[in-house]
Amino acid sequence: MPAQPARPAKQRKQDTLYRLEHDEDVWVATAPADDSGVPFLVPLSFLWDGSTILLATPATSPTGRNLKATGRTRLGIGPTRDVVMIEGTVDTVPQDRLSQDEGDRFAARTGFDPRQLTTPYLYFRVRPQRVQAWREANELTGRELMRDGEWLVAD
Repeated sequence: MPAQPARPAKQRKQDTLYRLEHDEDVWVATAPADDSGVPFLVPLSFLWDGSTILLATPATSPTGRNLKATGRTRLGIGPTRDVVMIEGTVDTVPQDRLSQDEGDRFAARTGFDPRQLTTPYLYFRVRPQRVQAWREANELTGRELMRDGEWLVAD
């Protein structure tokens, strides 16, 4: 099947924002701060608030420990032939510092409420620094939509 024509950058940004607003899960890649361990890749549910991505995972999980220690992650949304890749900085948000409203929105969006569990969870707020989106090889040129936390494409 031949590739579809490459989307213009504005359409890619619109499609990316649509995915952030409507997809439920994201692949989260982390690695230990000291490079002594194995990188981890796990699927997590997320909430997009228009500028940041909120994740939650057990505080003692490898992903939770890595996010807290390094303050960095790489995220992947969608299938390999319609992917959004996000590199971001991470702020750790303990449950007692998450607003009731944001916790409720996360639970409603993901169908999962870590506040109701006995296992200690942490929330992590990812601030996108670089965003890339592409479907096929014909979209590799121009795939970068955000750099240094600033959109390169106007609305």
